[in-house]
Amino acid sequence: MDAGAIEYFHSVARHGSISRAALELGIEQSTLTRHIGRLEEDVGVKLFHRSGRGMVLTDGGAALLLEAEKLVEAMRRTRQVAAELAVDGPSRIVVAAQPTIAQMTFGPLGHALRQRFPQARIRLVEGLGLPLLQSLQDGQVDAAILYIPAQGQAMDYDLLLQEPLYCVMPPDRQHRSDTVSVMELLDLPMVLPSTSHGLRALAEALAQRYARNLHVALECDGSTALTKQLVHAGHGCTILPLAAVQDEIDRGLLRAVRIDGTDVLRAVACATARSQTPAPGLREVTRIVRQVVTGVVEAQRWPAVERMAG
Repeated sequence: MDAGAIEYFHSVARHGSISRAALELGIEQSTLTRHIGRLEEDVGVKLFHRSGRGMVLTDGGAALLLEAEKLVEAMRRTRQVAAELAVDGPSRIVVAAQPTIAQMTFGPLGHALRQRFPQARIRLVEGLGLPLLQSLQDGQVDAAILYIPAQGQAMDYDLLLQEPLYCVMPPDRQHRSDTVSVMELLDLPMVLPSTSHGLRALAEALAQRYARNLHVALECDGSTALTKQLVHAGHGCTILPLAAVQDEIDRGLLRAVRIDGTDVLRAVACATARSQTPAPGLREVTRIVRQVVTGVVEAQRWPAVERMAG
């Protein structure tokens, strides 16, 4: 039994027709029929019922198709890797990031990836944490720059930096100092997402740790921009990194006060999936990500962060 015969079988099963499969494969119908016959001899069972309706899988054929699909996909990926190696780099690179991180990194990262891989199709994706992790596990994304979540056990992480969080409030709200304690924070009316991950999960964890009730004045499941508008309109305060609100602070639209404590530091990392076969050039892509993040931090274009060694 050879891999080519399995591919022929897979094509016939998918099309339900010798003629359509032969057209797709670019071979004669008689040649394809011989391959299917030899495969049936090798496995010792009939794989198809031949009828006026075409080629219909037998029970044995249906069982073999489940394994054939895995082999055909593996061969497709192997051919893709070989083709990409032949042109000295991947044909496609997909890097994703959460919104604030994307805002800080995508500009220079796009330039760096295009310079290193001029023949590649480069795609940058902005999204939220859990969907990005799912996209990584599904192989739709090669690498993601994100805040390390509690649910990311199936990922490998290259730690990039630590980012403190700030209490973001309307500009006219009175506060005595440049920092706010967690206890003070938990007494404030908050505008937070309703979903139990990301900043909402962090706020609830703080409330549990300090045995306080979280005061949610308004739930907002929209964008960070909408949350900032609601804070500016006086609906409450929220929790965000400084980079997410620096422009509004400079324009006098919002005020940001750093939250005291090491339990409100978030780690930013470049994540890759353990369950996926590494794409060609992935190690070089993650190296470029680190290099770009380092450059942004050292140029002081990512406010209030601390780069991690590595």
